Amino acid sequence: MKKLSLIAPLLLALSLSACVTNEEPAVPEGWQEINVDTVPEIAAMVEDTDGTLTVGTSPPFAPFELKDSDGNIVGVEMDLVRALSQVMGLDFKPVEQDFSLILPSISGNQVDAGASGFTDTEERRENYDFVDILYAGIQWAQKPGDSIDPDNPCGLTIAVQRTTVSETDDVRPKAEKCLAEGKEPITVLSFDSSDNAALALLTTRADALSADSPVTAWAVNRSGGEMELTGEIFDAAPYGIAVPKDSALGPATAAALQHLIDTGVYAQILAQWGITEGLVDEAMINERPINV
Repeated sequence: MKKLSLIAPLLLALSLSACVTNEEPAVPEGWQEINVDTVPEIAAMVEDTDGTLTVGTSPPFAPFELKDSDGNIVGVEMDLVRALSQVMGLDFKPVEQDFSLILPSISGNQVDAGASGFTDTEERRENYDFVDILYAGIQWAQKPGDSIDPDNPCGLTIAVQRTTVSETDDVRPKAEKCLAEGKEPITVLSFDSSDNAALALLTTRADALSADSPVTAWAVNRSGGEMELTGEIFDAAPYGIAVPKDSALGPATAAALQHLIDTGVYAQILAQWGITEGLVDEAMINERPINV
């Protein structure tokens, strides 16, 4: 009986990890790969020597990017960037990287662009342009039945993915505020992936999870009832595909996105991954419409 009491929690942890990792089908039920034709006038805008759009990405960050059972990188951003590449007459090649290295890799010409749930912020715009693809905010999750208030987190342990806005703009500033006000400190658990951050909540290492709203919703939906949303979505901001500052790739990618919006393919791709809110009505670079 003592052995069983030790094994049961381990099996539970393993079964819960399957809810937010790749032991179950990576793509949603009914998913189909969407292919589109090249648009010659948009392809003519592209300055590319090898005919391939090489894109840095950091799975797992479901539903934006994750790996299937064969090790292929899939996700809504991968589907969208593949379609954008096709419109521009380019092959698509995702390159797995640590999230913190993607933007420097663009600067170093190691990849052409970055697609990994990047929030389009004023700070990042100083060195990169962002073709905005979606509006999303920060959303917290908790264990069912808890009463965690994201506005009053002092004394809690919060799981986040390292270097995301949930860490840098949400939890870290709140932790500093708790200390400044003489309240119980926040313990911040930073992980290399959103999956591991969610797993920390599932296994009760953390009291709550802070992540981008589509990421939190995906984790909750796949947790088998072991997680629930808490609080409202806040700090809504655009997600964007990162490209070199003032490069020809920005306008070309934005024109390709506008084509996907006009033809309905953009909404179709996002809907396959359960994203029906926060869609952009027109293509933008750094939140500015491309026809301005």
